[in-house]
Amino acid sequence: MTDETKREAQARETILWFEEVGRGDVARIGGKNASLGEMVTALAPRGIAVPPGFATTAEAYWRFVSENGLDRDIASALLDFKRGAATLAETGARIRAAFLAGVWPGDIAEAITLAYGELSRRIGRPAADVAVRSSATAEDLPDASFAGQQETYLNIEGEQALLDACRRCFASLFTDRAISYREARGFEHAKVALSVGVQAMVRSDRGGSGVMFSIDTETGFDKVAVINAAWGLGETVVQGSVDPDEYIVFKPLLADPDLVPIVGKRLGAKREKMIYAGARGDATAAPTRIVPTSKAERAAFVLEEADILRLGRWAVEIEAHYGCPMDMEWARDGVSGELFIVQARPETVQSRRDATLFRSYRVETPGPELTRGLAIGDAAVAAPVCLIEDVADIDRFVDGSILVTGTTDPDWVPVMKRAAGIVTDHGGRTSHAAIVSRELGLPAIVGTGAATRLLHSQQEVTLSCAQGDEGVVFDGVAEIAVEEIGLDDIPRTDTKVMLNLANPSAAFRWWRMPADGVGLARMEFVIANHIRVHPMALAHFERVTDADTRAEIEALTAGYAEKTEYFVDRLARDLGRIAAAVHPRPVIIRMSDFKTNEYANLLGGADFEPREENPMIGFRGASRYYSPAYRDGFALECRAIRRLRERMGFANAIVMIPFCRSPEEADKVLAVMAENGLRRGEDGLKVYVMCEIPANVVLADAFAERFDGFSIGSNDLTQLTLGVDRDSELLSHLFDERNEAVEWMIANVIRAAQASGAKVGLCGQAPSDHPEFARFLVGCGIDSLSVTPDSFVAVKRHVAAAEAGRRDA
Repeated sequence: MTDETKREAQARETILWFEEVGRGDVARIGGKNASLGEMVTALAPRGIAVPPGFATTAEAYWRFVSENGLDRDIASALLDFKRGAATLAETGARIRAAFLAGVWPGDIAEAITLAYGELSRRIGRPAADVAVRSSATAEDLPDASFAGQQETYLNIEGEQALLDACRRCFASLFTDRAISYREARGFEHAKVALSVGVQAMVRSDRGGSGVMFSIDTETGFDKVAVINAAWGLGETVVQGSVDPDEYIVFKPLLADPDLVPIVGKRLGAKREKMIYAGARGDATAAPTRIVPTSKAERAAFVLEEADILRLGRWAVEIEAHYGCPMDMEWARDGVSGELFIVQARPETVQSRRDATLFRSYRVETPGPELTRGLAIGDAAVAAPVCLIEDVADIDRFVDGSILVTGTTDPDWVPVMKRAAGIVTDHGGRTSHAAIVSRELGLPAIVGTGAATRLLHSQQEVTLSCAQGDEGVVFDGVAEIAVEEIGLDDIPRTDTKVMLNLANPSAAFRWWRMPADGVGLARMEFVIANHIRVHPMALAHFERVTDADTRAEIEALTAGYAEKTEYFVDRLARDLGRIAAAVHPRPVIIRMSDFKTNEYANLLGGADFEPREENPMIGFRGASRYYSPAYRDGFALECRAIRRLRERMGFANAIVMIPFCRSPEEADKVLAVMAENGLRRGEDGLKVYVMCEIPANVVLADAFAERFDGFSIGSNDLTQLTLGVDRDSELLSHLFDERNEAVEWMIANVIRAAQASGAKVGLCGQAPSDHPEFARFLVGCGIDSLSVTPDSFVAVKRHVAAAEAGRRDA
C-alpha cells in the first residue's frame, strides 16, 4: 500500500463528506451530521438546498481522547463528582480544560485541513467561513435527544481556527448540562462520542434565519408548519434570546401553487441580531457578536410570502422523507437571497405525547364552601387567588393563580391565558368570561355575586366545576382526582356534533377532538380580541376624532399600505386558523354580531355608533350590513371571507348571517355580499342564517328559499320567545330553553328545514347541561349540534344515548 493510499484510508476513518452518509450512520457521525448527510443525498435532488460540508468520525474523537490520555482524566473527574468530592461545575471545567490542552494527532489534523481546503474550493471561497457543529453519536435516537447540549461555532475561518473550534466541540461533550443529562438518563459517558460537522456558512448575518417545526409545538397539531424568524445568524432564535417573527402555514393546501395558506403571521420584537465580527484572519477576534437591530428591522417581517411558502413546502418534504414530525433550522443568505436548511432532526416533545385528550375531574374531601355560581367547563383546580378588580392593575397578576374579578372584557384576555382558573362576580353562560374560559380550556365560575368581597389574594382555594351546573369555590387545597378519557371512549353518532370557536389562538388545542366541524365561529370575538379596531374607523379614518385613538390605530396598522388591509389580512388569517383546525370539515363563520354598545367599545367605534336604549334588539346583525352606516365595514368582512376561501384555499368556510328579521332583509344582505364577490352558490359558497327570532320560524319556508341552512341560536330564540333578558341575573330562573314555547319553535323550524332540503343545527349550551334537551333535539331529527369544546364529550354521550333510545323505541 502506497503512502498516498494509506493517507486516503486514514482520512476515510477520520472524515466523511455529507454526500457519503445518511441517517443510518448515527453511530459514526452522530444524529445531527447523519441527518445533514441524509438531506444532501436524498432531499437536495428534490430542490431542498443544504450547504455542503463534511463530518469528523467517532473514530477521530476516540483517537483524540486516547492519544491525549483523556480517558483517564475523564474517569477520574467523574469518579470525584459521583463521590461528592467535586461539584458539577468543577467536574465539567476540569474535563473541558483537559480537552482544550490536547494535541491533535498529525494524521487527523491533516485530514481535517485537507477536507477544509477541498470544501473551500467547492464553494469558491479561499479559506471559507464555516459553521462548526457538535453532533453526539447518541443524539436524536428515539429514547434520547442530546440536541442543544453541545456547542456550535459560527464564522470560523482558516485552518488553525478550524482545528481550535473542533477541539472546543469535543470539549463541549462535557458541558455541565450534557453531563447532568447523561447522568439523569443513565447513559455511560464513556460510550458517547462526538462528531464535528463542518458546513459552509450561509451569510444569514446579512439576511435572516430561524427554526421551523412541521408540527405545532404547543398542541401537537400535525397539519401546520410553524416558522420562527429573526435577523442575523440563527443562534439568537435557537437560544431563545430574541423574540422572533412567527409564521404558521397550513400544510395540506401547500400543494396548490396558486394558494397562500399562511394562517399565522406575528411580528416579533427582534431587538438584537448576531452578525460576523473581527477582521478576517485575526485569530484573536471573536467570530460573531450581538448588535441591536435598527428600527426598520424591528418593524419589518424577516420573510416574505414566497419564502414562507417555500419553507413550508420544504417542511412537508422533509417530514414525509423522515416519516415523523421534524425540528429544522433554516437560513437565508443576505448576499444571494437563497434559502437553506442547515439542520433537521426529529421533533421530540409533542410527537411523543400521549394522544389522550379528555379528562374528567372529581374533588375529594373539599374544605368549606366559600362561594358558588355558574360552572363553566367541568374541570377543577387548586391554586392561590389573585384578586384584581380593575383592568388597569392586570400587571399585578401572578401566573398560575385563580383570577378573581368583577367581570371581564377583551382587555383581560392576556392574563386570562395565564390563569389556572377564573371567578367573576357577574355574568352568565354567554358572558365574555364564560366564552373565553371555555375556549382556553380553563375552569371558571361566573355570576357568584360576591367573590371579590369573599376572596382575597394569596388565599389558597379549590375551584370546582365538576359538580354540574353550579361551580363551587372551596377553602384550601383539596385533592383532585382526574380520569382520562381516550378518543376511543367517545361514541360515534349519526347526529353531527360540532364546535363553537372564536379564539384563533386556542383553535389548534382541539384538533384531536372527533368533531364534525365548527358550527359557530364568532367573527366579532376575533375582531374584539385580535383586531381591536372598528372596521369603519379603518375605512374612514378621517372621521376618527380622538387623538389618542388615532395614534393607537396608527400603531396597530403600521406596515400596511392601507389601514383597511390590516383588518382584512388579520381577520382572514385568524379565521384561517379556525378553519385549519377542522379542515376539510365545514366551518360556519357568523358575520359580526356585536350590539352597538359593543361596537362602540372598539377603537374608533364611538365615532360611528349610535346610542341605543336596548341594543340587544337594536341595530345589529343583518340590518347593519346593507345600511350606509356600516356598509363599508361589512365590505371589509366580505373581503376577508373571500380571501380566506379563494386566496388561502379554505373552501370549507360557510357564511352565516345573524339576526335577519325578514326575507326582504335577507335579499338586501345577499345582494351586498354579491357586490363584494360573495355570491351564494358560486365556487361552492353556502350561506346559512341564524334562527334566533320568532319570525325566522314563522317564515321558515321563505328563509329556506334564500339560505342553504339554519343554525338555531337557542339563547336569543329563548330570550325573544319568552321576553326574558338573557343577561338578567334577576330573571335567570325564567330563562330555560326547555320551555314548551321554545321547544315548539325549535321543532317547527326543524320540520320546515327538512321539508325544504335545508340543513338545520343548533348552537348553544343547553344540550350539554340537560340530557333531556339533547334527546328532544335528536327526536326532532336535527342535523347537528354545535357546542363548546369543554362540553363536547358530554354532548356526544347524550346524543348517542338519545339515538339508541330512538332506535329501541
